[in-house]
Amino acid sequence: MADEILQNDALDETEEIIEKSLRPTQLNQYIGQEPLKARLGVYIEAARRREEPLDHVLLYGPPGLGKTTLAMVIANEMQVHIRTTTGPAIEKQGDLLALLNELQPGDVLFIDEIHRLPKTVEEMLYSAMEDFYVDIIVGEGPTSRPVHFPLPPFTLIGATTRAGMLSQPLRDRFGIVEHMSYYTANELTEIVTRSANIFGTTIEAIGAVELARRSHGTPRIANRLLKRVRDFAMVQDKTAIDVELVDYALDLLNVDRAGLDQVDNEILTTMINFYDGGPVGVKTIAANIGEEVDTIESMYEPYLLQIGFLQRTPRGRIVTAAAYEHLNIPFLK
Repeated sequence: MADEILQNDALDETEEIIEKSLRPTQLNQYIGQEPLKARLGVYIEAARRREEPLDHVLLYGPPGLGKTTLAMVIANEMQVHIRTTTGPAIEKQGDLLALLNELQPGDVLFIDEIHRLPKTVEEMLYSAMEDFYVDIIVGEGPTSRPVHFPLPPFTLIGATTRAGMLSQPLRDRFGIVEHMSYYTANELTEIVTRSANIFGTTIEAIGAVELARRSHGTPRIANRLLKRVRDFAMVQDKTAIDVELVDYALDLLNVDRAGLDQVDNEILTTMINFYDGGPVGVKTIAANIGEEVDTIESMYEPYLLQIGFLQRTPRGRIVTAAAYEHLNIPFLK
């Protein structure tokens, strides 16, 4: 049993090393998000010439598009250290103060899921971001006293899939606010090819194109699917991943030709079979398929909207004619 645990730990460490190696470290290595990269390049160069920290950055968009990776790239380009955490991990003001206290001048503090910060912690960030200080209360009762705690100039990078959930005061304190878009098939093909090289796996060009086309426009999904297809190639003693193997593996993984997985298809078919394609509210959809509303809104709905399979209306979500055609269901409306 102990040997199994040690082996699993070793495998976890190996996977972590591989995962880190997939992440680019410089802007010129980062594939996709070209307009965003161009703007960031200007901001970073200007900050370095002024010898000042980069202005605070908010990155928002669907999950898996590389917000964490881009935060690390920004820190590397600024030649500073980065501290990473998540909104739910900072439960009280003392947790935030401990993180801020460890920063050196110019360092980056990256907070993922920043929309989930507790209100008291968020309010403490206001003075930290604007004037690089926090006021804290030391002691209790009659002996308590306020302490003015200065901070080194730093850059806060926040990432969120739910930008609308950020309060206006917090959002206004970010000088750089950037939306991350889904990736094109060409960009994902380049990412898949690069990742395959890092894995030491050969993938044929048409196989990389097909895998990219079915990856939800998302690098994280592309890399995850590549790992699974690599498993099929190994078991079948294939020296290279070809398009036939990609088709076979992804069909078994319930990823269809448009890149929709089982949940995507369940959302669409539930709306069609039970509600005539809509309009129907997202809470009703969530109750029918057994998923959380937040999960549907952040993970599944954005891509279905992007490819034109769903529409949002004041009365609810509607399945489009394109989705009916994709599912081979007659469109009778």
